[in-house]
Amino acid sequence: MPNTPFSGTESSKKVFGELGDWIAPRELWHSMSDGELMWRASMVPHVKDFPYNRTLKVAFMFMSRQILPLAPLWELFFKGHEGFYTIYLHISSESVDEPVESSVFYKRRIPSKPVEWGRATMVDAERRLLANALLDFSNERFILLSESCIPLFNFTTIYKYLINSKHSYVGSFDDPRNVGRGRYNKRMAPSILLSDWRKGNQWFEVHRKLAIEVVSDVTLYPILRDHCRPPCYMDEHYLATLVTKIGSNSSSNRSITWVDWSRPGSHPTMFVRKDVTEGFLSRVRGQSDCFLNDVPGSFCFLFARKFHPNTLEPLLRMVPFLFGGK
Repeated sequence: MPNTPFSGTESSKKVFGELGDWIAPRELWHSMSDGELMWRASMVPHVKDFPYNRTLKVAFMFMSRQILPLAPLWELFFKGHEGFYTIYLHISSESVDEPVESSVFYKRRIPSKPVEWGRATMVDAERRLLANALLDFSNERFILLSESCIPLFNFTTIYKYLINSKHSYVGSFDDPRNVGRGRYNKRMAPSILLSDWRKGNQWFEVHRKLAIEVVSDVTLYPILRDHCRPPCYMDEHYLATLVTKIGSNSSSNRSITWVDWSRPGSHPTMFVRKDVTEGFLSRVRGQSDCFLNDVPGSFCFLFARKFHPNTLEPLLRMVPFLFGGK
């Protein structure tokens, strides 16, 4: 049985540590092109059983313009759980700041390229993060986050939820409106038909098998890159359509990152200092009209966004509420 934070022994952790050093790159920085990186990541083992005591880890992949403004909250979230997570940062090359050596974010930046909102470069960054994370064979779950995301529960709760889930979490639905089917381009046929076309939340969580499918894809990606351009936004359609094409039963067809789209506009609500109250967070955490492994779950969302940097102080005051309990 794989080790978890609740069953591992000190001796098995020591063995894994030695093997892990051999398996995973010591440094995230490398000189590979995107093409070579995707190829290497697509060649990682497609096996369920490993010839060593593999500790399953969750890869937290942050796509951000700068070093995370809410980093102190995440530091508390990760504290004490070393060995059960990995962190990957895709940050603008214009940001030269490096976290202090004691930080969990120290030297966790991957080679990054400029990202433009609504362009194919958003998907390029997502695939780049996945490919880097796949190079560590111990990573089993892969969650995409932004600098404005926060965890809604403590590490143990989120880890158990993801590691024990048999599904990925990718929103994928057929939207008959102009912002859905209206973005379909007939030039995508025959590889992508209108009946295949889907829309979904950019902020996904996938298991290892689906992550490999994403970085191995050489069919749908170039089609959307060439034919899904504003007002078609590739990050809203690529993964949702890919999941449908390869078999939607691998996904729960929902996101585990909560956002508020109740206000008009092309961006979700940005929450500021005054919005952060225990009542507000309780309402978000308490939503439970969803399923986990095909049975009703006790909550739906593990993360939430978008939180302004000025929410850090009230969020830190909420740490006992957010991260308390088991």
